[in-house]
Amino acid sequence: MIRKYPSALLENAVNEFAKLPGIGRKTALRLVLHSLNRSPEEVEAFGQAMIELRNEVNYCRVCHNISDDDVCQICSDFSRDAALICVVENIKEVMAIENTGQFRGLYHVLGGIISPMDGIGPKDLQIESLVERVKSGGVNELIFALSSTMEGDTTNFYIYRKLSETGVKMSIISRGIAIGDEIEYADEITLGRSILNRTNFVDTLKL
Repeated sequence: MIRKYPSALLENAVNEFAKLPGIGRKTALRLVLHSLNRSPEEVEAFGQAMIELRNEVNYCRVCHNISDDDVCQICSDFSRDAALICVVENIKEVMAIENTGQFRGLYHVLGGIISPMDGIGPKDLQIESLVERVKSGGVNELIFALSSTMEGDTTNFYIYRKLSETGVKMSIISRGIAIGDEIEYADEITLGRSILNRTNFVDTLKL
């Protein structure tokens, strides 16, 4: 059997890089060859950073955002509006929204969206902790900032049903984000305006 790569070590490294999202085998090979041109110290520092991230990363006990401490910097910032919570799918959306500079409330990271086709149900997400957070008091409004896909809309509606009797206002970012788009890929101006021009979630339902 003719080996595709001149070295089994090279092939193994390419295989690992190719497992990353959005990385094809050509890009993986380019990254591996680039790494070979770096000094051993630089490559070791890169690998150590990844190991430390995986083994030592913390998640905020309040919002589930990545954090170095028990409570993240956003949740511990008393200048932010704790009565306003933006519900997002994952950490990438937190960073995208923060980059707009338009939101001064807090967040709640679900860790995904309801997707039966992928075997992801409500119990696999941080929905119950959101319900508890709202029912504990002090929250006036939730902003749904999930991607405008069928799975995102399903998740929005599920949370709405769980909290509809609490009296908490629930709104959704305006459809400046096109249907089917992912929040993380929206430009900052569009995303910022979508948050500022949010609409009442109930008004979007076909009752």
